[in-house]
Amino acid sequence: MQLTTECLVLREFVEADWEALLAYHNDPRYLRFYPQDGESEAGARLFVQRFVDQQKELPRTKFQLAACLRESGRLIGNAGIRVRSLGGHETGVRQADIGNEIDPNYWGLGYATEAAQAILDFGFQELQLHRIWAQVLAENSASQRVLEKLGMHLEGRLHEDEYFKGQRWDTLIYAILYDEWKSKKG
Repeated sequence: MQLTTECLVLREFVEADWEALLAYHNDPRYLRFYPQDGESEAGARLFVQRFVDQQKELPRTKFQLAACLRESGRLIGNAGIRVRSLGGHETGVRQADIGNEIDPNYWGLGYATEAAQAILDFGFQELQLHRIWAQVLAENSASQRVLEKLGMHLEGRLHEDEYFKGQRWDTLIYAILYDEWKSKKG
């Protein structure tokens, strides 16, 4: 599977992607909003292997794709969608959550929004979902802005929902429905 945008190619992970992932997973800017204090080679390999293994699942419900620069092919992050409810169209409960991460060296250039938009479009067009949601730390204002650019709305705040690095973190839930996405697409 592959999704192509103006600046990115979102493609299936391959085992060799662990090296690029390891580099940004050890950047202090990246680690600010993650529980771990760094990544080992073994951890990065396992992280990527999980995504490779998900490609073989039937029915496939998890699509985590490597985000690569279209011009150079350089891996700069990943973006994905995880189907959480497989209800039929008649029930209208088909939903999934999305998430992405970008190498801090590429923050502020629009790549997170571009990757997330491609994943959102895939979820509504190809997976025929009714609702897509995302959970983000309340302190991560850049990720909140990405979700808002996608047309997602703040649905709620989970107080002290996470605990890591010696503190409690609130998380925010953002979501968008198929009809909202369709009207935004024009």
